[in-house]
Amino acid sequence: MSGKKQDLIDQKLQDLNDDGIDRRGFLKCMAWAGTGLVWTLSGGIPGSRAFAKSSGKDAAKGADFSFVQISDSHIGFNKLANPDVTATLQTAINKINAMPHKPDFIIHTGDLSQLSKSSEFDTLDQVLKGASAKQIYFVPGEHDMLTDNGEQYLQRYGKGTKGAGWYSFDHKGVHFVGLVNVANLKAGGMGSLGHEQLEWFEDDLKGRSASTPIVLFAHIPLWTIYPDWGWGTDDSEQALSYVKRFGSVTVLNGHIHQIMQKIEGKVSFHTAMSTAFPQPAPGSAPSAGPMKVPADQLQRVLGITDVNYLVSGRSLAVIDSPLADSDPATANGAGSAVVDSTLE
Repeated sequence: MSGKKQDLIDQKLQDLNDDGIDRRGFLKCMAWAGTGLVWTLSGGIPGSRAFAKSSGKDAAKGADFSFVQISDSHIGFNKLANPDVTATLQTAINKINAMPHKPDFIIHTGDLSQLSKSSEFDTLDQVLKGASAKQIYFVPGEHDMLTDNGEQYLQRYGKGTKGAGWYSFDHKGVHFVGLVNVANLKAGGMGSLGHEQLEWFEDDLKGRSASTPIVLFAHIPLWTIYPDWGWGTDDSEQALSYVKRFGSVTVLNGHIHQIMQKIEGKVSFHTAMSTAFPQPAPGSAPSAGPMKVPADQLQRVLGITDVNYLVSGRSLAVIDSPLADSDPATANGAGSAVVDSTLE
């Protein structure tokens, strides 16, 4: 990669002000160290801060409910980047079960499997049975639609959903929408929602009060991170136009296997770490794909997302937790910490 191109990428991803805040651009927050963030939404304006080991417990205090996001378990993957993805998923479940406050449910944002095999889904189901939260919501990743265009995924995890597996539900005043942007995905291509799903999504939101907090979740990010690697969704702009009137919108994604965040008006975008293996930062390698790290560093770049919701403040607090604790000052390849991302 030319130095000029790398400089452009660095400028886009790390265009930080003197106080360490990129108020209107990308937020790259300790992606490789696995350091977490506590997110709060107050009046539709999100803010974040780095958290210590005890802050997960503090964040749940006073919360009306909480849920956990896991992503990209890739059950069946067994290459050098992580020869035992079942074990690291189990570690994630153990971490969830050890939380001082039991989450109401779990959201899995896709790539449950590596090759959409029955045996892989069987293994996933067996591990998830041990989770303290018994209600689990899914959306598919492209790896879950490899062999049969998602038929087996729908039979197992898509009962009652529409089309390729999209749906919505309400929980204690919050409206959740699971979107599918991996159907008929071309290799290396951008995600796509498609006309049918967009029409359904627009209709799903009609009649809802603008004060209703909205949580969208899909596999591929609903914002353009790096189109050269297909890290974005072609028709996301249209989808996001439907949520502009709402005062609080949070978008959760997987796919890129690292923490990246963006704030755009009243919408906060958040991508999660994988429980299987990390991927390179955008543009830092010839292509996307599993990235091998030293064995003692692996669980520091894998993780879960813990989300707490406060009705009184219309707020969500999002905490990313690595599977193993890490010291951001010494962790291999630590990115730039960003604290206080409140918009001016």
